[in-house]
Amino acid sequence: MKPDQRFVGLDKAFWAHVRSISEEIGYTDRKTKEIKTPSPVELTQALERLSLSSSHLRNPDGTESALASKLHDYFGYRAKLLNSQVRPLLMNANEAASLFKEVRKSLRSTTEIPMNKQTGRKKKPAYLTGLVNMLVDAHRGNFPCDLDPRQLTSITRGGMPVRTLARRVDGTFPSVINPIALWEVKEYYHTTTFGSRVADGVYETLLDGMELEELKASEGIHIRHYLFLDSEFTWWQCGRSYLCRVIDMMHMGYVDEVIFGREIVERLPALIGEWIKAARASEKRFT
Repeated sequence: MKPDQRFVGLDKAFWAHVRSISEEIGYTDRKTKEIKTPSPVELTQALERLSLSSSHLRNPDGTESALASKLHDYFGYRAKLLNSQVRPLLMNANEAASLFKEVRKSLRSTTEIPMNKQTGRKKKPAYLTGLVNMLVDAHRGNFPCDLDPRQLTSITRGGMPVRTLARRVDGTFPSVINPIALWEVKEYYHTTTFGSRVADGVYETLLDGMELEELKASEGIHIRHYLFLDSEFTWWQCGRSYLCRVIDMMHMGYVDEVIFGREIVERLPALIGEWIKAARASEKRFT
């Protein structure tokens, strides 16, 4: 899922409004279980309840300001995207297992697949991570890739590090040193609640995105950053508000794309093709 260009490059004050209003009015309609689209009146009321100014949402003649219009458009877009497009892409454990087996068979993949971190009857292959690994390995051509980095990602010039990320990521192309692209996988197929570990996963991605934003601003180096996530129960039934935060984060520029559930089969091969072109065109960008 790519960001909508209407909402890319907006200043941080816009996103401060989005966060404050979303938190105050709530992300989800409890009756319909769908993402809310606040009305212009609700935007104003939300700020006032927070003891914040709302006068800037109206022009002197009483009409809706440009900011208020943009906010209303964004909330409507976010709700429609999640309710109509993202929700059908999310899989349960059985659906993910079926897709995993189907792709593994079609690719005749021998790529090593990690197991999830659960125990007992819930201990299964990490289906989404496995799909990522198999598809990257099948479409990377002659380029290397690191499907399980065991070190921090570093960006260098002249052999010396100029930035090293704070966290290990789940995969890098073509290498953990000076990658073209890096990604994180958040799959929670066998969880029964939306716990703090899931919430922490969203904020970890945000941290990585903020570091990459600083790298681009200070050094002019853009590392593509992707988030793969799935589990209909965890993300939709329990964590719709965090899906909203993920969409916000993508439009703020902290993630280049978010790939939801079964979207991976068609979208990831196309992305890998883009990475390969970028790698061929920029072999000397760090020298």
